[in-house]
Amino acid sequence: MKRGKKYQDAVKSFDKANQYDVAEAISLVKKNATAKFDETIELHIKTGCDGRHAEQQIRGAVVLPHGTGKTVKVLVFAKGVKLDEAQAAGADYVGGEELVPKIQNEGWLDFDVIVATPDMMGVVGRLGRVLGPKGLMPNPKAGTVTMDVTKAINDIKAGKIEYRLDKTNIIHVPVGKASFTEEQLSDNFQTLMGAINKAKPSSLKGQYVKSATLTSTMGPGVKLNVTKITN
Repeated sequence: MKRGKKYQDAVKSFDKANQYDVAEAISLVKKNATAKFDETIELHIKTGCDGRHAEQQIRGAVVLPHGTGKTVKVLVFAKGVKLDEAQAAGADYVGGEELVPKIQNEGWLDFDVIVATPDMMGVVGRLGRVLGPKGLMPNPKAGTVTMDVTKAINDIKAGKIEYRLDKTNIIHVPVGKASFTEEQLSDNFQTLMGAINKAKPSSLKGQYVKSATLTSTMGPGVKLNVTKITN
């Protein structure tokens, strides 16, 4: 893949083989985020987990202290008083069974996160084939299957993000935007890394975090010093 001049220049600004401390990595990634839009700063962690084993699956959620810098659209599946509660809490869309054909047949996916009350999971489960591959299925571990829809919506709108292993046992998560200050990105990073370190499976033998890279949407990745970010 041929990269543009800006990318080539950015690569020359640091040693790609080197592993950097968090503060230095954040500074480099911010400096190299030169696109015309506000790039997302992302963290990619290669783990030593084997997601094929249930006990080594990592999935959870954490509220970033400074949010993600992104406006998140929330869809809530609920019924009765919970529908009103979800609307009052600021959900972008609320509904029940009538939304199934809209998502299934019309391909409507104008939302980022789904929250569902436990009694609606039978309905939401019918959308598994559509929502599953897109990582949109509500999950109790992520706090998106709950009767407390107000708290779930407030947390998501405040900057709650979900982390999970992909098929190659890598975790991909946003840390913030390039427009954030270095302090804000550092706070978000520490909160995120604290949660991921706590999620280390007790059955895991060997190294938990094999490598970690910080990158912006269009910029090159900067490797992090793994020993400094794990505990």
